[in-house]
Amino acid sequence: MHRITDKGVAPEALPLFRALSASRRTDLLRNAMVHGVATGTVLFEQGDVPNFQLIVLSGSAHLFGRSTEGREVLIEAVQAPDLIIPAAVVTGAPYLMQARVPEPSRFLLVHAAAFRAAVEADPLLAHAVIESLAQQFRRMVRQVKNLKLRSSTQRVGCYLLALSKQQGTPDRAVLPFEKTLIASELGITRESLSRALSRLGRSCIRVDGQTIAILDAPRIAAECKVDPLIDGADTADFLV
Repeated sequence: MHRITDKGVAPEALPLFRALSASRRTDLLRNAMVHGVATGTVLFEQGDVPNFQLIVLSGSAHLFGRSTEGREVLIEAVQAPDLIIPAAVVTGAPYLMQARVPEPSRFLLVHAAAFRAAVEADPLLAHAVIESLAQQFRRMVRQVKNLKLRSSTQRVGCYLLALSKQQGTPDRAVLPFEKTLIASELGITRESLSRALSRLGRSCIRVDGQTIAILDAPRIAAECKVDPLIDGADTADFLV
């Protein structure tokens, strides 16, 4: 269990530090600071070289990709207690995405040089970082499969079922942010999202603002081809 304060995960209780010796943990935290930010804060721009390893203590960060023409898409939402793009920090390479904060949030900032030195010196920390990178890689593969193998309606239906599982409310899903961002994350337009919700709404769901009542989960699962290898192991329940 992570020790949770009224402001989120305590820095010393982060999974990253769980297996470290007290002296190594003290060294890392000596080179760190807790930073609280307001909604809309940009943590870094794509193309910036990392100065810190950021770790989410509470709240979240949205990672956006932007084309040279200025088109922007939401790639991922990073939640506590995850690391934000450790691949860039460990390699010292420029960020490929912008990080923007959608809600009041707190982050632990560890100086990038100190973090890299600690990863090189401590096998346990290196293993923890590899585990974080592996989890992020698997999330990205699921996202690519979702985008390339499914229609817009299938993506929306499976997203709603997975969301209801995450929220522990099998009869409804509350959209976590505005529909334009959700459409962006699913690789579709806002108009395509509305059409998909309308198609599903004929018999499977009822839309009330940000709350989606799920009227027939088995039918959504069958028609939208729920796949636990894409949507998460919990969604296997819909296939029974």
